[in-house]
Amino acid sequence: MTSSDDMKESPLGRSTDYPTRYDPSLLYPIERKPMREKLGITGSLPFFGLDFWNAYELSWLNLRGKPQVAIMNFTVSADSPNIVESKSLKLYLNSFTQTRMDETGDLINILRNDLSDAFGSPVQVSLKQPGDFPAIKLQELEGLLLDRLDIAADEYTPDPSFLKSNQEEYPVEETLVSHLLKTNCPVTGQPDWASLQIHYAGPQIDQAGLLKYIISLRSSQEFHEQCVERIFLDILKMCKPQSLTVYARYTRRGGIDINPWRSNFSSGNRPQLMRTARQ
Repeated sequence: MTSSDDMKESPLGRSTDYPTRYDPSLLYPIERKPMREKLGITGSLPFFGLDFWNAYELSWLNLRGKPQVAIMNFTVSADSPNIVESKSLKLYLNSFTQTRMDETGDLINILRNDLSDAFGSPVQVSLKQPGDFPAIKLQELEGLLLDRLDIAADEYTPDPSFLKSNQEEYPVEETLVSHLLKTNCPVTGQPDWASLQIHYAGPQIDQAGLLKYIISLRSSQEFHEQCVERIFLDILKMCKPQSLTVYARYTRRGGIDINPWRSNFSSGNRPQLMRTARQ
């Protein structure tokens, strides 16, 4: 049996300091540009989009010292110059734990200003407090489930050659969904899990090949935003749809989930805020 002293020397015993006083310097911005250059994106973006963030571990004190809790939702445009490393956001949010605030509106303004500075672009922030919790319902991404296909898979590094479309037949418009997307954090190496929705119009995409491609990302190391943009670009290049939208709902890690959405057609309606069973 492992003793408590043994555990201190194991990976389980490596502690992290969590500040409990407000400190906006904890936010760690990372430029999008170098990540996009690795994907071959230079100049104008071939898509527009949004990143939807949800943080479930936000707490602060009112002026009488009583703890308050809320779920924070915020949205940032895909054309912001930076993303923010998610653990730094967790540390930043924890810095409010022993911080007294007069009004919830004051907290929202602080969050909005700090996050906008870190992302380098306006960020929209909202809070759901306990009275709002009953209205939060689970939903699932709509579309035809790719995971129903009984395929063999043995490639777990990104392989866009799996992507094919039928250029000889009439174009189609369809929405496809998979729950098998898994990548790895480039900072910690920890696994990231997601459900993926692909909506397109154009030559019909080979579904078995698309599923094999999604599975081939299993060993890649990319931030959520970078992974979704890779998927978007690979499908656009290999399958040549006239319009394309890629949307991922990632499971939370450290009390935070990030959900990138990318599209290249103006009629692509922005997705509604939702929460899936895996989130």
